[in-house]
Amino acid sequence: MHLERLIAILEIVAIVGRGLTAAEVQEATGLPRPTCYRLLQTLAKHQLIDDPDGNAQYVIGERLIRIALLGKSDIDVRRACAPALKAAAAAFGDTVFLARFRSRQVEIIHVETPDDPAGGFIHPGLGARPMHACSCSKAIAAFAAESFQEEILGGTLSAYTKYTKSTKARLKAEFAKIAEQGYAECDQEIDMGVSSVAAPVLIGHIGASFSVGAVGPARRFHAAYRKEIGEQLIQITAKISAAIQLCNMAQVQEIDIPLLKPPQQQENRSRRKH
Repeated sequence: MHLERLIAILEIVAIVGRGLTAAEVQEATGLPRPTCYRLLQTLAKHQLIDDPDGNAQYVIGERLIRIALLGKSDIDVRRACAPALKAAAAAFGDTVFLARFRSRQVEIIHVETPDDPAGGFIHPGLGARPMHACSCSKAIAAFAAESFQEEILGGTLSAYTKYTKSTKARLKAEFAKIAEQGYAECDQEIDMGVSSVAAPVLIGHIGASFSVGAVGPARRFHAAYRKEIGEQLIQITAKISAAIQLCNMAQVQEIDIPLLKPPQQQENRSRRKH
């Protein structure tokens, strides 16, 4: 009975989608006022609901959001995000990918390539990426807890190319830059001739569990173009964040992906594997 009452309160708070006062929850549940207030305090204590603005209006808490995200399968997430990623790949004319943080590492879990079969593109492949060198990993790490950043910086920082940032000082400075500009870059840090940009998918106050990126030839992904794509990715991730939480395909299909101006020297692009 006690558990059923807690679940009933959580369902009401989640369904309404806005902050609810204790009086509103009590009226909706029909629970005795002392019982309702006690249950709200219990849920808040365990971070299942939250009063983010301190005005006694409750919303779903960070802990419950985190639990819900962990329970979402890659299939559900890919299904929710694929329309937006496909639209972005068509707009950019380059490969767009979705990465996920779990088990202390970041993995690329979905890739969308451009529709034009005549244009070459780079496919990043699926699977784990180094936490210190790939844009999709750095985009997540830059918004992680400082203790986790220190764990990354204290680990093995392999230099894959001459451009890989493999010192603690350089990476710490880059994490700060990423947090400020909102997106991460990988300019030939893993493979020569290949560059990428990624932005974190921020969900509530729990940081980033996902990131969205674009990858292409370094000759085309120059600094100005990386900045342009990075700013576009920030806009896209705001929509994808909502889509992941709701796993609502209808919502992501409405995303309007602004078309980037094609960079110069796109001809003779070769198909490569990243």
